[in-house]
Amino acid sequence: MKTHISAVQPRTLPKPRGFSYGYEVKSGRLVFVAGQVAVDATGQVVGKGDLVAQFRQVCANIQTVLAAAGGDMDDLVKLTIYVLDVAEYRRRLKEIGEVYREYYGRHFPAMTLVGARDLFDAAEGCLIEIEGVAALP
Repeated sequence: MKTHISAVQPRTLPKPRGFSYGYEVKSGRLVFVAGQVAVDATGQVVGKGDLVAQFRQVCANIQTVLAAAGGDMDDLVKLTIYVLDVAEYRRRLKEIGEVYREYYGRHFPAMTLVGARDLFDAAEGCLIEIEGVAALP
């Protein structure tokens, strides 16, 4: 665990599974990661129609942004996930969880999942968008 951030886990709330209730930033600087969609370096949508493939590309994009700022996935303190179809996200949760662990391991920032009626890049085939906040030392 990083020393500049720590999870906030109130004892009066149920033990969270796959997320944290909050994160305390003790020192460092904040990096705000804009909503990332499943586009590759050439701007092409990856995994059209496949939520898991798109989740993987979005995670890779987040990792790229953080690396450019000198950080890594363990520095994330907040993620907001926007999906066009929450039911599909639930159906694919096991597969999404496997991809999640590839990128984040056992690190679970505070997270929110939002079902969206539309995304800016939905017309191009994007099914998911994720934004985040990271605290770097």
